[in-house]
Amino acid sequence: MAKGEIVINETICKGCGYCAKFCSRGGIVMSRDKFTPKGYLLPIFANPEKCNACGICGWMCPRFAIEVYKYTEAPS
Repeated sequence: MAKGEIVINETICKGCGYCAKFCSRGGIVMSRDKFTPKGYLLPIFANPEKCNACGICGWMCPRFAIEVYKYTEAPS
């Protein structure tokens, strides 16, 4: 099964929350105490075990601040 990881570019993110809203697995949540250098609330990749690297968070980001990486198991 594929697993994923996301990287949020904190200098580009404006804290709109689209990534958290559209993450159907609950891997991304909006923080309550982590801010960008410009003062916007940041989303955090809080539940990496739930991520399947579908890429919806990256597609929904209007600032292109999210990179999605997909990892698959090597065949045996």
